[in-house]
Amino acid sequence: MVPDYHLHTPLCKHAQGTPEEFRDAARSLGIPEICFTDHCPNPDGYDPGNRMGLGQYLQYRRSITMLRDGSLPEVLFGIEVDFYEGCDVFLREWLPAQGFDYVLGSVHFIDGWGFDNPDSRHIWDDVDVTATWRIYFGLISRLAKTGLFDAVGHLDLPKKFNHRPRERDLVEMAQPALDRIAEAGMGLEINASGLRKTVAEIYPSALLLRLAREREIPVCFGSDAHRPEDVGAGLEAAQDLARDAGYTEYFRIKGRKKYLVGL
Repeated sequence: MVPDYHLHTPLCKHAQGTPEEFRDAARSLGIPEICFTDHCPNPDGYDPGNRMGLGQYLQYRRSITMLRDGSLPEVLFGIEVDFYEGCDVFLREWLPAQGFDYVLGSVHFIDGWGFDNPDSRHIWDDVDVTATWRIYFGLISRLAKTGLFDAVGHLDLPKKFNHRPRERDLVEMAQPALDRIAEAGMGLEINASGLRKTVAEIYPSALLLRLAREREIPVCFGSDAHRPEDVGAGLEAAQDLARDAGYTEYFRIKGRKKYLVGL
């Protein structure tokens, strides 16, 4: 089993189970290493319904660090950070001071619309799908340019409800974003949670993963588990997808320093 680098806790307000239960689930599967990456708070009040408040952050840190007892799986301390206009005002000083092992950058909102939120799914019926994806990849490019993140999470998240651009348009708009990711020395998460969603497909698609491989962007794996029973789910299929795209290695990380391990 490869490490699972995308686990949440109830502090995000949409997950179930204690950190200990997530750890124990990973242990039962023989997963050697896990990283908790709950949603990052921000004092500007961004998206409070889907993340811990800043006043809860120390509780999050304590709940993870207390699991680091020298046994397997090794437990890493991470965070999933949403990129949006103005987020870096807080993050530039705050992130480096927290001692994270791993900082995962994601985009979940376009102009205040949570495009992957089931409660907002109906908005897809009234938008230009291709234009929406273009805006999304523009945000991914800007995310990469900040230099704040170690990897990009669920790269093609807008496909969650099966709203997709034509393949040639996808390639045209994704390539500049992948170039920015490569230039920033970032990695890419292969996120298996898409197998549990409407799209029933891993993020990113095989096509995008091949484009990432051409740019030598390293990859890691995450279940995006919001329940202990989802820890490790789909990671074998994610490894197969990586191999099919030409990957022979994946990255592990500690103290925000990546190193490559053979698949």
